[in-house]
Parts: sequence; C-alpha cells; structure tokens
Amino acid sequence: MEHKYKVGYTTGVFDLFHIGHLNLLRRAKEQCDFLIVGVTTDQLVSYKNKKSVIPFEERLEIVESIKYVNMAVPQTSMDKFKAWEELKFDVMFVGDDWKGTEKWLKYEKQFNEVGVDIIYFPYTKGTSSTLINQTLLSLRNEKLKELKQ
Repeated sequence: MEHKYKVGYTTGVFDLFHIGHLNLLRRAKEQCDFLIVGVTTDQLVSYKNKKSVIPFEERLEIVESIKYVNMAVPQTSMDKFKAWEELKFDVMFVGDDWKGTEKWLKYEKQFNEVGVDIIYFPYTKGTSSTLINQTLLSLRNEKLKELKQ
C-alpha cells in the first residue's frame, strides 16, 4: 500500500493503554510506511506532574507489540525537534489539543523549514488515561469506605 509519508513519528505516555491510544496509532500508520513511537520515560512523565501507573519498560513493550508500530523508542526529552534530528521522520502526528498553542506554532515553523508535516488528530472523546485513573481511584475510595463501615 502506497502511503503519503515514508516515516511517521508520534509520542505519548501510553499509560493505562486504551482505545484512544490505539486510534492514534492506527490513524498514524494509515498515513506512513514506517511508524516510530516515542514512549515517555518515567522520569519525563513528571512533566505532567504525574507518575505513571504502568512502568516505562512495560509501556514500551506494549506499544512495540502493536501491529501499527514499526519501532518504539524511549522519549527522554519533550523537544520534538531534537527527536527529528535523531530519527529523521517526515511527518509528526499530534493530538489536536496542542494545535494553535505557542509551543506547537513554534514547532510548525521549525518543522516546515526542514520539510516535515505536522498532522493533528482529534482525541477520542470520553476516553483518557486520566479519566480511567480517576475512575479507578474513585472505585477504590468507595470500597475503602465500605470496608470501614
């Protein structure tokens, strides 16, 4: 199958893997021959002021075993241009919640200068690792209340 792009790149924490993650990877792979996925290391997850539930090594193994992914690599920096300098992808796939932000407008300019396209995908509505985590915490707290009664 002929794709518009040769090498695509996307990143994520991929904690509590869900259908939104799968949709992102599937849609990205539909547009490129070779998909590289940066999986955020545990150390870098702290940028979200969070801690991942699933350890990095396990998240990396999960992502690299998905049929849409050709290669999974550690994401050790939030600098996407630095990733391009190392991996030389010709398209980057990003969630549309970043579109129009100061950070991504800067990336658009940088990537445009080297011929890299940025494609923004809409998030899968109603699903997120944060929402799953909040639901699990709520269920745990309800159970703890029951046990104390």
